[in-house]
Amino acid sequence: MVRYGRGETVKPENIRVCVLRIEGTNCEDEMADAFRAVGTQAEKVHLKQLAGEVSQDMKRSLEDYDILALPGGFAAGDYVRAGAIFAARIKSTIGRDVNRFVERGKPVLGVCNGFQVLVELGLLPAFEETMSPMPTAALCTNDSGRFECRPTVLRNDNRGKCMFTSCVNRGELLMIPSAHAEGKLMSRDPEFIEKLEDNDQIVFRYVKENGSKAEYPWNPNGSGSDIAGICNPAGNVMGMMPHPERVITRFTHPDWTRDTRNEDGDGLRIFKSVVERLR
Repeated sequence: MVRYGRGETVKPENIRVCVLRIEGTNCEDEMADAFRAVGTQAEKVHLKQLAGEVSQDMKRSLEDYDILALPGGFAAGDYVRAGAIFAARIKSTIGRDVNRFVERGKPVLGVCNGFQVLVELGLLPAFEETMSPMPTAALCTNDSGRFECRPTVLRNDNRGKCMFTSCVNRGELLMIPSAHAEGKLMSRDPEFIEKLEDNDQIVFRYVKENGSKAEYPWNPNGSGSDIAGICNPAGNVMGMMPHPERVITRFTHPDWTRDTRNEDGDGLRIFKSVVERLR
């Protein structure tokens, strides 16, 4: 476990990452590999291991990790609502541990289904407290009414708060693929977008290839203000619908044969960013 102290330099190999899964998650391998690509120790951990519902040798404690990552997939079949069952199980077993983890300033990343879980948990947008007792937003069915799997271009609109964009310039464009059926970020709060803007909680927006305002299919879900990712007010919890772990190398970009300047994929810098912030 990284010990947070002023003036200390933390080596990436000493950073431990918990990639949390249950039945139905299916991107835990890619997520763990992405964190390993930036030098950290990443372990795939089932919720039952953190909840103590396993043999003694398989038990794990969340406090022993420095980063928590919730991968994509269809956790518990996405019954009720996408991410709802996973979130309910987290809250009923290790909810206090997760709340304490976030309050200590440790980073939490949720991608696609993981973003949906963070919203259902109340960790995002979390305007009033660390973990809202009830969800205050939702990721709803895409406007197209179907699963959208396509390359998407994201613009970093964060003004510096988010821990996951320290290696991405403001206004910079990244190609990060999307694959989801429920990615439209919505809230009953009529001032939802304004609050996100005021708090510097908007991280990524969908845009066209030239950086201009998106429309379908560049915005694959119809999310308000073209929002693709947000963070909490403290900047240490981020959720995003597109999958950065799928473009760690240039060879998994759809245009990789046309751009051979380097072998790093656009998604790698999101993982580099959080490691640099911890360092």
